[in-house]
Parts: sequence; C-alpha cells; structure tokens
Amino acid sequence: MNAFDSLVQPGAEPSGNGLLGLSQRLPPSNIEAEQALLGALLANNKAYERVSEFLAAEHFADPIHGRIFHAVQRRIEAGQLADVVTLRAEFEHSGLLDEVGGPAYLTQLLTAMVGIINAGEYGRVIFDCFLRRQLVDLGEVVVNRAFGAEPELDGKAQLEAAEQALFNLATDGSSDGGMVTFEKALAEAVNLAERAFSTPGGVSGLSTGLRDVDSKLGGLHPSDLLILAGRPAMGKTALAVKIGFGAAQAVIREARDKDPNAVVRGGVAIFSLEMSADQLATRILSEQSRVSGDRIRRGDIAQRDFDKFVEVSRELSSIPLFIDDTPAITISALRTRCRRLMRTKGLSLIIVDYLQLMRPAAGTRPENRVQEISQITQGLKAIAKELSVPVIALSQLSRQVESREDKRPQLADLRESGSIEQDADVVMFVYRDEYYLAQKMPKELNFDNGEKYTEALDKWQKDMEMAHNKAELIVSKQRHGPTGTIRLFFEGEFTRFGDLDQTHDQDNYE
Repeated sequence: MNAFDSLVQPGAEPSGNGLLGLSQRLPPSNIEAEQALLGALLANNKAYERVSEFLAAEHFADPIHGRIFHAVQRRIEAGQLADVVTLRAEFEHSGLLDEVGGPAYLTQLLTAMVGIINAGEYGRVIFDCFLRRQLVDLGEVVVNRAFGAEPELDGKAQLEAAEQALFNLATDGSSDGGMVTFEKALAEAVNLAERAFSTPGGVSGLSTGLRDVDSKLGGLHPSDLLILAGRPAMGKTALAVKIGFGAAQAVIREARDKDPNAVVRGGVAIFSLEMSADQLATRILSEQSRVSGDRIRRGDIAQRDFDKFVEVSRELSSIPLFIDDTPAITISALRTRCRRLMRTKGLSLIIVDYLQLMRPAAGTRPENRVQEISQITQGLKAIAKELSVPVIALSQLSRQVESREDKRPQLADLRESGSIEQDADVVMFVYRDEYYLAQKMPKELNFDNGEKYTEALDKWQKDMEMAHNKAELIVSKQRHGPTGTIRLFFEGEFTRFGDLDQTHDQDNYE
C-alpha cells in the first residue's frame, strides 16, 4: 500500500485516469452545517463571535452560502445589524438577490437553525470540510506532477514541494490558537524568571558556552531567529560551531544533573552548506585538542599530537551534534529533517551556515533575490516557532563595509538587509580588528625618512598587540534585551573563540 492508496476510502474503486477515483466522488462538504450556521447568525449576530477567528467566506462549499456569510461578516464588523430584512435590502440594492436564492431562501435559512449555542461547532465542521477539500486538491496536484505535469521538477523536488504545500496548509489553515489568558502568560513569565534565578549566571535560555554572550542574551531562547553576520575571515563559522558545541554540552549537563543515567535528548543540528561534515568535525577537533587544523590536514603533526587528537575524538563522540552538509538545501527539506530529528533524537538548537546559500521551497519562483531571501528568513523563523527551538543563521555582509574607515558592521551592511533585519529577533556581527590592522602594516618605501617609518611601525605594533587574539561580537538588534558589544578571545591557529578574561593569562581563556 503506497501513500496515495490511503486517500481511497474502503470500498471505493480507483478511476482509470490516475487520480485514484477522486473525480468520481463529490468533494467533502456539509451543506446542512452551513445552513444551520447561517441561520444562527441571522437569528442572533452574537453567534458570529464563536466563528469570527477562524472562519471565512471561502471556507463554505456552497458559493451562495459563502456570499451570504461575507455579507453578514461585513455588516457585523461594521457595527450594523445583519438579519433577513437588512440582507434582503442589501442584496436587492446590489442586484444579487436572485443569485443568493431570493428572499425565500434567506427566510428558509432561519428555519435551518438548530441552536445558537452550537454555532462554533457548525463553524468547525465547515472549516474541517474546507481543509479536506484543500487536501484533495493538493493530492491531485501531487499526482499530476508525478505523471509529468511539471517536467522541470524531478522526484525529489516534487517531494519538497508537496511537503511545503502541506506545511502551508497546516500553518495557514489552523483554527487553533487565538487568545491566551494573561494568567497563563504570567505563569510562563514566572517560570522563565525562576529558571534564570536558579541557573548560574542568570541564564534562562540554552547556554552558548560563552559566559559574556549568555550574560548579554540570557542564553538562546526557543522560537528566536538569531542572525550571526560578518565579512569573510571574521570567524562566523568558528563562532557558530563554538556556540553549537557549548549548547550541546549544556544539554548533556542539564540532563545528567537530573539523572546521571539519563538518555540525552535534544541535540544541535548544524546545516553546513559551505563546508563538508568532515571539515567541520576537523575544526571542532582542532579547537578541542589545541592541534592546528592546517597541520592536521597536511599530516604535519607529532605522534603525541595525533594521540591527543584520537583521545579527544573519543570524548567528543557522545556529544549530541548532528551535521547535514547538503549543498543548496531548500527551506522545506531543512524543515523536514529538523522535524525528523526532533521526533527521533530531540532538538535544542538549529544552526544554518549560511542563509544566502539556501534555496526557497521547491515549486516557488521568487521574482528577485530580495524576495527569495525574505522567503528563506520567514521560513527559518516559522521553523523556530513550530519546533520551539532557537535558530542561528549565518549571513554574509555586503562589500560596502570595506569602503569605510571604521569597518565595524552595521545593520545596513546585511545583504538584502530589509527582510533579514525584520524577521530576526537578534542580529549579531562578529568583527576582528586584528585582521584589518594586519593589512595596514607600514611599508618603508611609503615614508620620506626612516624616523617617520619607525614611528609608524611602533604605533602599528602597539595597535596589533592591543588587538591580538581579540574579537568583538556586536549585538545590533535584540528584541528582548539590550544591544552592545561583547569582547571575546580568538585564537586563529585553532579557529577558537572563548571568553576574554583580561585579568588572567591565555591558558585560562575558556
């Protein structure tokens, strides 16, 4: 039995046109429920409050009923009375009275009313039928595509397009949600505060493994989209991996604090669109073993370094990190894999490196690059909310940074910054002054005399000493807290970030 067989009800015979008999059956509908709801609305406009949050005119199977509901909706929301008399006058004035069955049908709807108290239930029945009709339409599109209706989409792309369509139907077509009582919201706020109070450092979210970052952000919070941006060679990937590794360690600590024998659920998913999984693993091993990644790749290491490398790899094998290095992954494929990971292993954090390398959902054709990035960032935010986990997305910056004297990034430097800045809860920039200073080393031939050259060289060396092994994480936007600059320690040899402790020596930077 395949996935499409489940669409066929017991006893129903598939048709010969490849659409599994869908054309031989009427679409799901409940005309009696539609008539009963309209009768309840015409008898008492207060019944509208029970369906106003989720029901719309297009949800009715009978277009006449949809037109009547739209007229009732418009009058009630305008503060006017909607009953048989007022609707008859309105339809008569617009010349649509005959199209809605005339005055006799409006009166007949009143007799179809079973009870005003059941209006909400009628509405949910109508909405459920609408959803099932949408599923039937979606199924027909999937089948027709599979038979070659859109040859530009291969089988994998068709799967992604179907998943995206189902997701859109599930999110846009939900009658759940609505108001949350202030009492419930307060309870959630108190739980968050209690977690921060009882956690060392006042961290209410998932720890990043970096003390000062946790202090500024309060940890990583569920449903947040965080953008980590920077120019090439600033260390975006290294910092993201450090945060992911720190978060995975925090998940283990929290689980083991409660039960030393607990099976850890809630790993960190890293979608590496630029680097392969083994390159990313080498970078983590280099950082943790303090053996240069470049030397590892070239085999230029001593036996004791290799032994340390192997020992650390054994220790790290239990860390709940999951790496997906699929190039140009679509937002729908990423969502599917995260859902699967959440279901099988648990999920605490998603990292995407980087968002400009992603593709929008299969089957969509954005008009321009800005719209494409907007779809991707909106999709990442939707995944964060759906799975209730933080999502960190890395982003490139435009070249205009290089044309300024002060090369510290600003929000306007984000590529396609409008959509990225709007959708993000937190925007952070990683910046290393040492990188730019190294390019400004004075050259003797540019000076008239040796004294001026020596003076310039001394100043450059002092500036380099001040900037050596230091990085800045500039928090330019944070919906839930303050902005500002966090100073971090950075070791280029091991691409290693850590807390900057200015009162201790380098060995204490952790």
